[in-house]
Amino acid sequence: MSVTITTVAKQLPQYSRTTAEIMPFLDIWLDGQEDRFKRKVKKIFGNAAVDKRYSIMAPEEVFTATSFQEKNDIYTREVVKLGEQVLSKALTKASWDGTSLDYIITVSCTGIMIPSLDAYLINALKLRQDIVRLPVTEMGCAAGVSGVLYANEFLKANPGKRAAVIAIESPTATFQHDDYSMVNVVSAAIFGDGAACVLMSSKEEDSGPQIVDTEMYHFYDAQEMMGFKLVNSGLQMILDQQVPQQIADKFPDIIHPFLEKNGYTIADVNHLIFHPGGRKIVETVEDLFGKLGKNIDDTKEVLKLYGNMSSATVLYVLERFLDRECEEGDLGIMLSFGPGFSAQRVLLKW
Repeated sequence: MSVTITTVAKQLPQYSRTTAEIMPFLDIWLDGQEDRFKRKVKKIFGNAAVDKRYSIMAPEEVFTATSFQEKNDIYTREVVKLGEQVLSKALTKASWDGTSLDYIITVSCTGIMIPSLDAYLINALKLRQDIVRLPVTEMGCAAGVSGVLYANEFLKANPGKRAAVIAIESPTATFQHDDYSMVNVVSAAIFGDGAACVLMSSKEEDSGPQIVDTEMYHFYDAQEMMGFKLVNSGLQMILDQQVPQQIADKFPDIIHPFLEKNGYTIADVNHLIFHPGGRKIVETVEDLFGKLGKNIDDTKEVLKLYGNMSSATVLYVLERFLDRECEEGDLGIMLSFGPGFSAQRVLLKW
């Protein structure tokens, strides 16, 4: 029995702006700040390697001072819509009926809602009343891969079942209007909103790349490097500038032993499905993989087209590989980093 990824679908929010179109809103937000600081902020946006960002809110709302409650109300309303859309799209793409799902995992860290998104989807799409649900809320950018790990464990233990992993994020709902720190500026420059759904199966008749192995890697003494702090105005980003260097330092330990225990080396891997955390992280990983004769072109393209959508982003990269129909026998490795600080890995075989 093997677990396969049947399909991936994405759904974008209704609002979008190019980087050039965002600049006038930055002028309004930065009104009263020193000219030197204004130039620095615009340079950060211009050099973020992101051409366009999507959002659940209009730019006017993003750059307007609002309470945590107001932003979270928008988040709750819009992620339910996106969840219905992306799950329906994935089911149609796979020619599955929603009632065939046995397990539903919903992933998000950019808002708070109880009951969680999965409860709304069960009702909206009339999924089975005995479906097993798991909301994943506190694993940040890594959680798209984490959801795949959890679904894989469920499906390995339960042959003949199907699972859906739905990742929906709205980093724009976490923008801090009165915070002019570099962390807030950089996060605003690199992040965007989006949703993705992965359908997985342990049914023999369902096709797709097989999950060969999964693994997590936890960095010691790095809990404060990435995450959110809950403040009165919402979720305040924590992002240490040492993250790229931490990744570079631990990269051999993250990649090589994982492949070796499965009888492979990096030379055997055809496809790199890496989460685009931001320009500096992408450049760091591109340099590391480049020295090994590999590229992360799809990762860079997803960052350019959509920005970093937290947990959903790596699934946008995965969709590009599934839609292009890779060769039988090809190997791929999914990799993402997130709060903890941790790395999540999935080894795939087509």
